[in-house]
Amino acid sequence: MEASLEAARADGYATPIKAAATLFVAVLTAAASQISVPLPFTPVPFTFQPMIVLLGGVVLGPRLGMAAQLMYLAAGAAGLPVFAYSPELPQGIGRFFGPTGGYLMAYPFAAFVAGSLAVRGFDRRYLTSVVAMAAGLAVIFLGGVTWLTLYAPGADGRSLAAALATGFYPFVVADAIKLCLAAAIMPVAWRFLHTE
Repeated sequence: MEASLEAARADGYATPIKAAATLFVAVLTAAASQISVPLPFTPVPFTFQPMIVLLGGVVLGPRLGMAAQLMYLAAGAAGLPVFAYSPELPQGIGRFFGPTGGYLMAYPFAAFVAGSLAVRGFDRRYLTSVVAMAAGLAVIFLGGVTWLTLYAPGADGRSLAAALATGFYPFVVADAIKLCLAAAIMPVAWRFLHTE
C-alpha cells in the first residue's frame, strides 16, 4: 500500500528501517566527502557533503537527520576515513580543530533546521524546498565562517573578511546551484508518493 512521506515520517517506518535510513545517510555523507576538490586559495575543499546533509534532513526529518550527521561525525572522530582528504590534517578528532571544523560541527544543526521545515510542509513545493535547504545551508556557512574567523589569519590578524574570502565566497554559488538541484527531488517525490 502506498504511503505518503508525511505518514512515513510520522509513524510508518519501523524502528529497523529508521535506523537503516539514518545509517544510509551517514554513509552517503562519508561517500560525498571522498569526492573533494582542493582549491589553491583556501584550506576548505569543494565537496558534495552539504547537499547530502540537507537532503538527509529533509527526507529523514529533524531528529533522524541530525542523528545521521552525529553518526557521521562520531565515525570521523573515531578515526574512520570519512572526512575529505586533507594534506595538513589526518583523519580523526583533530579534524574538528582544523579549518573545516566549523562546517563539520554545523552539519547536525543544518540537517535539523532543514528537516524541521520539511515536516512543516516546506518539502512539498520546489520554492519552499529551496527555502528549507537554504536555511540549512545558511547554518553550515554560519558554522564554517564563524570557525574560520577564529582560525584563518587575515592581513591584520584573524578577521571576518579573511574567513569570508576562504570559506564563503568560493563556495556560495556552487552550493546554491547544488541546493536548487537537490530541492527539486522532494516535490517530485511528493507527487509520486503522496495520496490524498
